[in-house]
Amino acid sequence: MAQHLSEELITSRENKWLKIFRAALRGTGPTEGEPISVEGPKLVEDALRSGLQAEALLVSEAGETELERILRAASESEAGIPRSRVMRTTDKLFASVAGTETPQGVAALFRQPLWQFDDVVRGAAAADGALRGDAALVVVLAAVQDPGNIGTIVRSAEAFGATGVVTTRGSADPWSPKALRASAGSGLRFPVLRGMAIPVLLAQLRVAGVKIVAASSHSGAVTGAREDAAADLREAVAIFIGNEGAGLPHEIEHVADARISIPMSVAVESLNAGVAASVVLYEAARQRKGLTTDER
Repeated sequence: MAQHLSEELITSRENKWLKIFRAALRGTGPTEGEPISVEGPKLVEDALRSGLQAEALLVSEAGETELERILRAASESEAGIPRSRVMRTTDKLFASVAGTETPQGVAALFRQPLWQFDDVVRGAAAADGALRGDAALVVVLAAVQDPGNIGTIVRSAEAFGATGVVTTRGSADPWSPKALRASAGSGLRFPVLRGMAIPVLLAQLRVAGVKIVAASSHSGAVTGAREDAAADLREAVAIFIGNEGAGLPHEIEHVADARISIPMSVAVESLNAGVAASVVLYEAARQRKGLTTDER
């Protein structure tokens, strides 16, 4: 497959593209205008099939065995990959820029998708021009700081039929390399808004007619909201998941229309954010499909 690659082999650590890949693959997420970095052949292929526009592809000697499949996915995508931006390097230099302990020899940079608030309320199908009949099911991550939890929640949100995910300021970046790996590709195709200010988000949810539900993995965490261990999640709702240690911000506690708590053993103080969100999303999916415990 060497004929598909640029002829020059990158052999210097000071190469400008290696510096770009190193900063992206080892960073905490892209700022506005910076590319999303994706490592590993499966995630790169997922990004291409999701319609993301590739800016560059880096392949090591070991990664060339995966190249044919990746280039095929690129050729089937609308944008593809410019031939001049498909670059080769050595396994050793690739390892020096990779963000994983066992690099697979393939990484790519992609242009950020332009999701809007309406997309996370209507869902990816509606964003693509298709009609979606389900009520909004938005997951809001309020200062959730662990990128592994962020990625897990985005993956669960897609799996259980949510329409989108929003992270508030102080949360880890859902497009960081660690979060994208934890999302198993969901973060590349699912509607996500990053780093929103809570007052702005609350105002937009109110205007859109979306009910605010505060989720807790233990009772008594939210005051001022209706106690409802089995909240109705079939209507348009935004489920707020709080920080792993501090829980939900007070401004959410005071304005929540309802709360949902997860019944659990008193010996367990709480669940981590990824597990708690997944449980609540499963309950939302169960309600929306009209299933009962006996019907599952």
